[in-house]
Amino acid sequence: MRYFVAVAEELSFSRAAERLNVSQPPLSMQIKALEEELGAMLFNRTRRKVEITHAGVLLLDSARKVLGELRRTAEVVALSAKGEAGLIRLGFTGSVPMLDMFPRLMRAFRDRYPEIGIELRHMSTAQQLQALLNGELDIGILRPPYYFQAGPGLIAHRIWRDELAVFLPPNHPLAATRGALRLAQLDGQTFVSVAPDIGCGMYDHFVTLCSQAGLAPKVAQHARELGSVLGLVAAGIGIAILPQCYTRMGISDVISRPLADPDAVSELLLTVKASPVASRIQRFVDIAREEAAMLPA
Repeated sequence: MRYFVAVAEELSFSRAAERLNVSQPPLSMQIKALEEELGAMLFNRTRRKVEITHAGVLLLDSARKVLGELRRTAEVVALSAKGEAGLIRLGFTGSVPMLDMFPRLMRAFRDRYPEIGIELRHMSTAQQLQALLNGELDIGILRPPYYFQAGPGLIAHRIWRDELAVFLPPNHPLAATRGALRLAQLDGQTFVSVAPDIGCGMYDHFVTLCSQAGLAPKVAQHARELGSVLGLVAAGIGIAILPQCYTRMGISDVISRPLADPDAVSELLLTVKASPVASRIQRFVDIAREEAAMLPA
């Protein structure tokens, strides 16, 4: 194909041979063999000139595309060997896209490594941890309970801290409170929460905080997603403790107040398997840590 394209562009076997840095007889033999294989004349040859045939014109466009794709494939293979191409399977919890850092991280990574594809998967914290251990996920961005420790086989990097807040309807008595609330002020309140069986770290965090404050929370309703919890708050079914990033959902019948207790902080962890990390995955981890380092403490 390279020989054919050179002859078609030069319309001269001698100039094409010079361009390809080969002698003319092998070049002529290759073109003749190609014509025999295709069963079509690609060039009309005379002693004075070379003309491309209609069949040759048809082949030329395809040949250029084939050679371009081969070059492209070779480049991608070379980039992959250096960890600059391939695919990353990235899991994330529902709140992650609401954080400023997430789109910044994605843009920074795509700008630096455009040949590495990212397959996004919305998964709970428990689902991500299991998928990482099973090799079904390359990276997880999860929100575990604050006491979480990565077990054997996993490495976790803290990349974001999100304060917790109390979410309540505007007509709730505590809505008139100025400033932050403390857990002790929530004694006797009715709560709504994410369901305990979906593997969301926020449920365990909520229960632990209440236990530390000596509260036995009455939960009137569970939801399958943290975002749905706000709908229950808006409906007046109860109040909720959630990360502050959920204020961005902009539900009109819900207001929030900061939670002042020392452990009322939720952390997002970027987690990978502890076995030798592929170069493309390590590059994502490095950029995530760079972005995290620029965030205010």
